[in-house]
Amino acid sequence: MGIFTRFRDIVSSNINAMLDKAEDPEKMIKLMIREMEDTLIELKSSCAGTIANHKKVDRLGQEAREKEAFWNEKAELAVTRGRDDLARQALMEKRRFSQRLEVVETELVDLSGMVDQYKNDITELENKLKSAREKQRMLVQRHIRAQHKKRARQEIRRADSTEVIKKFEEMENHIERMEAEADLVDFGRRSSLETAFDDLAADEEIENELNALKSSQSAEIHDTKS
Repeated sequence: MGIFTRFRDIVSSNINAMLDKAEDPEKMIKLMIREMEDTLIELKSSCAGTIANHKKVDRLGQEAREKEAFWNEKAELAVTRGRDDLARQALMEKRRFSQRLEVVETELVDLSGMVDQYKNDITELENKLKSAREKQRMLVQRHIRAQHKKRARQEIRRADSTEVIKKFEEMENHIERMEAEADLVDFGRRSSLETAFDDLAADEEIENELNALKSSQSAEIHDTKS
């Protein structure tokens, strides 16, 4: 496939449509960019060669122009000297270089047109390549976001799995047991303390009752003696 055919295929392509149909858009855009870069290198190389050829032909045109002027002067000199024979020969040389100059000028016009076309194509392809690279950047970002989203969903599914729920339940039960044991320890402490106070209160009641009994007996003895 020639460079111009490839170039036209590239610039006329619809990147979005091609990517929508591709099984692997990232791979497709990478191949497209590589093809564009290769074609761009060829375009610039061909353009540089055409510019160099244009300069070479332009120098040939300048030489032909100088020779044309040179033989024109010789023809005029021959006429002033009465040498029509030499004037005819000089005019023949002048015509030869005039014809060469016409060919060169035609070629220069063609080469100038080619250079302009190359430059336009290069600009167009560079814009297309820029668009493709931007599309590639967006695809890469989408891929990264998709990977992050996928990992997040996997983590969520993993967290929702029966095994994980079971582990959380076991951990919760363990914590509840620890809390219950702590409550029992505190409850035991409170019961002992309350029992001590209850015992103290009971002792005081017994002492009071004992004292009351003693007082009653003392009173009875006193009454008997009286």
